[in-house]
Formats: sequence, C-alpha cells, structure tokens
Amino acid sequence: MDNLHNINIERSVLSSILFNPVSFEDVASEIKPRDFYLPAHRYIYEAMEACERDDLPIDEEFVKKKLGQEERFDENAMLEILSTNPLPSIKAYVHEIREKSIKRELIKLTADIREVAVEKDLPSHEVVDLVQQKLYQITADNSNKEFRDAPEMSKATMEHILEMKKRGNAGVVGLNTGFTELNRLTTGFGDGDLIIVAARPSMGKTALTLNLAQQVLDDSKGVAIFSLEMPAEQLMLRMLSSKTSIPLQKLKVGDMNDDEWSRLGGAVDIMSKKKLFVDDNGNVTIHNVRAKLRKLKTQHPEIALCVIDYLQLMTGTGNKDRHQEVSDISRGLKLLARELEMPIIALSQLNRGVESRNDKRPMMSDIRESGAIEQDADLIMFVYRDDIYRMREEKDKEQKARVAGEQYKSNFFEKPEENAELIIGKNRNGPTGVVDMVFQKACTKFIDAGGVPIEVVYDDSNTDIRDANMSMPIL
Repeated sequence: MDNLHNINIERSVLSSILFNPVSFEDVASEIKPRDFYLPAHRYIYEAMEACERDDLPIDEEFVKKKLGQEERFDENAMLEILSTNPLPSIKAYVHEIREKSIKRELIKLTADIREVAVEKDLPSHEVVDLVQQKLYQITADNSNKEFRDAPEMSKATMEHILEMKKRGNAGVVGLNTGFTELNRLTTGFGDGDLIIVAARPSMGKTALTLNLAQQVLDDSKGVAIFSLEMPAEQLMLRMLSSKTSIPLQKLKVGDMNDDEWSRLGGAVDIMSKKKLFVDDNGNVTIHNVRAKLRKLKTQHPEIALCVIDYLQLMTGTGNKDRHQEVSDISRGLKLLARELEMPIIALSQLNRGVESRNDKRPMMSDIRESGAIEQDADLIMFVYRDDIYRMREEKDKEQKARVAGEQYKSNFFEKPEENAELIIGKNRNGPTGVVDMVFQKACTKFIDAGGVPIEVVYDDSNTDIRDANMSMPIL
C-alpha cells in the first residue's frame, strides 16, 4: 500500500506554500484537505484554507494559531515541513497527491461494493447506481461534503453579493432564459434546480424548452437533451427553424429560396460547433439518465443544462405502481440536479380534466401524478395558448353545423403569431405570476410580448444571424 501515498511529496507541497503563499490559490484549485494521507498534513492544509478565507497571511505563525484554536497543532509535523526545501514548481507534485488520493478512494470503493452487494444484498440496479455515483464523485472531485461552517458560508455569501453588484441591475443570477420577464421573476435557472414545464398537447412546451436550451448554447455553455418522443433530427429542425426564422414546413421539404438556403447554411455551421448532446432512445429509466448524464458531465464539464422530454415517458424499475414510479423519478431528478450542480428541465403532461373547465388555464393539480412532482420541483411553469382552444371550439361548431345541414361562418382566423402565457405556478426562490409571450407558429419560436418580430439577416463576413432590434447575435 506504500504506492498509495507519499509523505515527502505532501511535505514538499506544504513547505512550498509556506515559503510562497501566492501558490496556494493554484494548489487549492487542484486538491482538497482529504487528498492528504497524513492527518497532520490534512489539518495544516485546512488551517491554510482558514487563513485564506479570513484574509490572513498563510505563514507559519498564523497557521500555528489556527491549528492551536482547533487543538490540532503537531509540532513535529510542522518542523518536518519547515525543514523541507520548497519547490520551484509544484504542479507535478500536486498532481501526484491527487492521483494517490483517487487510488485510495477507489480501493475504499471496492470495500463499499462488497458491503452493499453481498452483506446488505441490495438489488443489482441499486448497486450499479451507487457505484456510478461514487465514481462520478471521485473523478469530478465532487465528493459528499461535510458540514459547512459559518465562516465559509459567510464568505461565500459575501462573494455572491459582490458578484451580483458587479452585474449591475441585470438581475440574472443563474442561467439566462433569454426572456426578459421570465428572468425578472426567476433571476435565471439556478444550479441544482428541478424545473417542470407542463402543458396539454400542442401548446408548445417542447418549442419553449428548445428556445431556453438555445439561449444556453448561445451563451457558450453545453446542453444535454433526453428526447423520449422525438428523434434528434426533428429537434434540430425545430432549433434551426427558430434560429433562422425559416418556417419549419419549408425546412422539412427543402423548399427554400437562395437567401434562405444561405441563412440555413450559416446556422448549420454555427450549430455544428455548439456543445449540444441528444439521446433520443425512447426507453430510458432514471438509472439510465443518471449514468449517462454523469458520464457526459465528466467528459464535458461545460454542460450547464439538462432537458428531459418528457417525464411521464420515463419508465420505472421493479413492480411499483405508476404513481410511486413517477415519485421515484421526480425525486431522482432533483437529487441528480443537486449532485451535478446544474438545472434540469423536465417536461410534463397535464390531466385531461383541464379540458372540462371554462377557464382552461392549468393549475398545479392538473399535472399527472402531481403530488411528488409538486414537492420536488423548484420551479413549475405552465404553457397556455388560448387560441388553441378557440380554434378547437370553432371547428366543433363547424362540424355540428355540417351534421345539421346548416351553414356556419366563423370569425376566427389562425394568425401567424399568437398570444401565449407562461404561468409560474411554483417558484421556490421567488414570486409566481404570468409571463406574457408571443408564439411564432411557423418557426416554433416564443418571443417576449411586445418584441419586434424577428428579421433575419445573413452576413457572409461573420455568419451571424441577428435580431433586427438587438446588437447581440441570436445564434
């Protein structure tokens, strides 16, 4: 087991920090106190972190003082470190400490596997999930945290407040949604949030979610989509239609003029460089999602949003009733969002009961298997377009008149742009309310209400596609 630790390397790194405190920041970004094998070294490194947190010099005297306050000062260990020559470059040594720490954690994992698989006799799928979770934590340096003390939390909170001050009045703390009023109500999607987008069929919940995902891609971040209902090619067609303002139907059949082909080529070129990943396997469980997303997040840390379309199509494990299955899925997605420190958007269907009401705007109780979803979600949003129901009513009247042998002339006309409402039914960290939007049907795109219709301009010099009333590219 000697190859699982090296005391001399640990001393050299600690000595180098004491002689050159400026190097601590680089070291702290690579290793944590738990990475040190010797407890005395671990305590000294924690004392260094405390000095850094309190804006104190990281030197012998202040480190000793911090250790004394915790009754952890080991004079022999400190003398050994001070007598060790500092290194001109410690990068390779820091890497070695982390490597040996990972190996020790992997050895411990083998013992944990035996415990849960043999001694506790857990089902195989639970064992696999626990192993995958632990492997992600080890490789992503995201191990289960201990209690956070008041000094650390106070400093982190103050840093957050100062960061918000730097941003001025933007009001967006999390991921930018791309919608002004939605940003105002939510301050953006936060890390660890479970967001539910719910609606009856044909209301545009997939379109809205793809618009949200596009904004994240525009901000140079990554998006993972689990599409249980729609092939990846269809998702890409919708995103291209939304971005280029070329009607979706024209894209599907390739019926475009030269200008539209040129715009499409520029958009495809830009999209091909985005960090967008789609899994269109129509049969996935919460365990599949966890395993695949952990792996993807490890390979691509820039992934900042996950979308699942849609929640009720996910299958459960075992012989549980559907209500319990959805409860497990909902809770699993919330825990996964917390673990990966990123928001997860899950689309959800609504019960048919909404159709029988005069006011068909959805409510929390309309969500299928709503109890667990309502409890776990941080943000629940309903997509509502009144024209959908008006159009259905007119068609019903026309059909009844035809059956009765009567003439019926409708005053309702389908419009290229329809008013839409995004109803915030639950917002754990802010107010609820209604966000007024406009839905551009041909391009399956939502825009802010009162916004200028999109005029797409293709520029050969930089292949940007821009909004007519904005200076920022919308791609």
